[in-house]
Amino acid sequence: MSASSRCDVAVTGLGLVTPAGIGVAASWDTILRAEPTAAADPALAGLPVDFSCRVPGFDADALLGRRTAWRTDRYTHLALVAGREAVADAGLDPASWDGARVGVVIGNALGGTATFERQHCVLRDEGAEMVSPMLIPMMGISMVAGYLAIAVSATGPNLVTVTACASGTTAIGTARELLRSGKCDIVLAGGTEASLTPLIASTFAKMGALSRRGHDPAAASRPFDAGRDGFVLAEGAGVLVLERPADARTRGARVRARITGYGASADAYHATAPDPAGTGVQRAIEMALADAGVQPDEVDHVNAHGTSTPLNDATEATVLRRMFGAGPAVTSVKGVTGHSLGGAGAIEAACTVLSVQHGVVPPTANLDCQDPEIELDVVARAPRAMPIQTAISNSFGFGGQNAVLVVSAA
Repeated sequence: MSASSRCDVAVTGLGLVTPAGIGVAASWDTILRAEPTAAADPALAGLPVDFSCRVPGFDADALLGRRTAWRTDRYTHLALVAGREAVADAGLDPASWDGARVGVVIGNALGGTATFERQHCVLRDEGAEMVSPMLIPMMGISMVAGYLAIAVSATGPNLVTVTACASGTTAIGTARELLRSGKCDIVLAGGTEASLTPLIASTFAKMGALSRRGHDPAAASRPFDAGRDGFVLAEGAGVLVLERPADARTRGARVRARITGYGASADAYHATAPDPAGTGVQRAIEMALADAGVQPDEVDHVNAHGTSTPLNDATEATVLRRMFGAGPAVTSVKGVTGHSLGGAGAIEAACTVLSVQHGVVPPTANLDCQDPEIELDVVARAPRAMPIQTAISNSFGFGGQNAVLVVSAA
């Protein structure tokens, strides 16, 4: 692909609300220290898996105001706080921008499950007359982008991408297309999830997807480790502010990094299991590299999907080894944050931006004994300082959804 046909977009703002902390600085510091956040969860007490990764000390009333907090579900709360931080980090003022040129694209997998479960109980126990009229605007998957647009006066294109655990990455790729087409000058893009509820935790446990390391939750999420036995359910949100580089330069904005490529594919293999051959994963990576005009030997770092499940980690590692050899420094931040489903891709894209910007790869938490079948240079125990010109961020989801971003130095 020629340079003239490519579309680089500048990342001028980041916002994070994760189990590692509220805000980019707090989250990144915990991730660099490889401090796992999984712990016993009172909301899941008595279930087969009773631990998770929750955002610590999140007070929606204090952060958003009591009325907004009351009218919206937690998955929206997390996105609103992350979005507000991202806009401020970009040095933008919604009061002065042309809202018609500002788009919002947010990834989400499950919507307002906490609200749905509560209102189901109301219907069962108290009757139909007591069900809240706010149920639909609180639980609807599409609502988070609408609420974020209201909060920042963004009247341009507004949508939610739903590609399971690849949703946040898909959102960023979609946002890039809005900038490429000229439909927007600024896009807030990212992902969010807050489904740490008994029903969701129970079904993932029944599927055998979750770690059963209840005796030691902090050690449960262990991507690429020989002892991995499943992921840890998490919540979180990440939002990136994206602009065309020329526009960012004109207004004197700091550019943290650039999104230079995007690829997506479907395994068309199985509803919940990855294709063990990794054909779809490889195709998504190849598409992203071609979109960026990057060769495999130019990739310095891979922020892996790395869920800590036996099948996913093995398949991803096979593809990475086949495509890149032992070259790139690989990490998975899910050892710290757990797996936030539709929020994961955006959180990890933000971490990849930070790695490129600061020249450091976070360690993979709980990687005590790397699976000998995983022949990769997985960073463990301590951050690795290194120059990073080009990195990729991988996200894969149920339904065989694959999405990959290429992140390049500013």
